[in-house]
Amino acid sequence: MNKYTLVVLAAGMGSRYGGLKQMDPMSDEGDTIIDFSIYDAIQAGFKKVVFIVREDFIANFRAIFDDKLSGKIEVEYVCQSISDIPLGYAINENRTKPWGTGHALLMTKGVVKDNFVVINGDDFYGKQAYKDIVKELSRLDKNSFDMCMVGYNIDKTISDNGYVSRGECFLDADHNLIDVIERTSIEKLDNKIVRKDDQGEFVPMIKGTVVSMNFWGFTPRFLEVLEEDFKSFMEERSEELKSEFFIPTVVSNVINAKRGVAKVLTTVAQWYGVTYAEDKSVVTAAIKEFKEKKVYPKKLWS
Repeated sequence: MNKYTLVVLAAGMGSRYGGLKQMDPMSDEGDTIIDFSIYDAIQAGFKKVVFIVREDFIANFRAIFDDKLSGKIEVEYVCQSISDIPLGYAINENRTKPWGTGHALLMTKGVVKDNFVVINGDDFYGKQAYKDIVKELSRLDKNSFDMCMVGYNIDKTISDNGYVSRGECFLDADHNLIDVIERTSIEKLDNKIVRKDDQGEFVPMIKGTVVSMNFWGFTPRFLEVLEEDFKSFMEERSEELKSEFFIPTVVSNVINAKRGVAKVLTTVAQWYGVTYAEDKSVVTAAIKEFKEKKVYPKKLWS
């Protein structure tokens, strides 16, 4: 029996949000966004969830999730820290920021042993997205380097309250990913979606552009490549103050080396997230409506 695992990236500090948004209640019943992600994953057939957190708030996570998830899904925790790197690499003594999503995911090596999905802890992806990606996970040979992801239309993922970062996806005719490029300054300007180029100039983005919201499906072998590439990353950039090692970079490396392909599953679902504190009211209103329409029960874990 396939035992799919959900990996939740929850080690970020939410500097633009102004707090630990992964644990911020988003409903009158006290649900977090992660609650809905795990609920949807269980409904789609996932059997295990792995939280990637920082050591200093693992106790908070356990207090929120351990009891409510007991008997519903297997739960494990791993921690991401700046010092958790291969021996022999010097790091900047002033660095305070972890090494990014790729490094965070690498912390699950030895814990994740089946095909798995990785998500952001502060993104609400929608029920159908989990059902779709499970179908694709079932097609992935566990011994291959093939991958998949759920892509979203960019106009469904923009905050009205400031800039966001998104991975712009380029697809072939078979909906396989050709490349994904991290765009770090995307925003609405005069009712248009624009991004800043390397010179700081605004460049328009086409409505309907497919972007990655870090909703990836992998086999356990992806963690092998992740480890290889992180060592290469550290050789070049270990002493930099803010450099980060991103999951999409490794995905692109797998594709460019022709080691595996990444199928892109597009969705018309509206993404919800809380990049900024002002985004919370939009998310809470949407969740309230979902419950009123019985898309979700009033109490998820009763």
